[in-house]
Amino acid sequence: MAYTPRRPASGKERAEALFKAATTKPAEPKPKTNAIPTGKELVSIRIDRDVLAHFQDDGPGWQERINAALRDAAKLD
Repeated sequence: MAYTPRRPASGKERAEALFKAATTKPAEPKPKTNAIPTGKELVSIRIDRDVLAHFQDDGPGWQERINAALRDAAKLD
């Protein structure tokens, strides 16, 4: 049998229940987990068609190749 709290019967019990609800600190929410791997962020950018075609010509993995080229250009590696 599941526990269900009883309803306050008197005005004093109702007032105490309302006071407790208003003054009790809520539990800390659980941190959200991202479906996106740590360190990556989904963005939208405009790239010239010929540049995009160059990276897509080698097939799957073109986004990683663009990221690597940007890291090289920014001297992050």
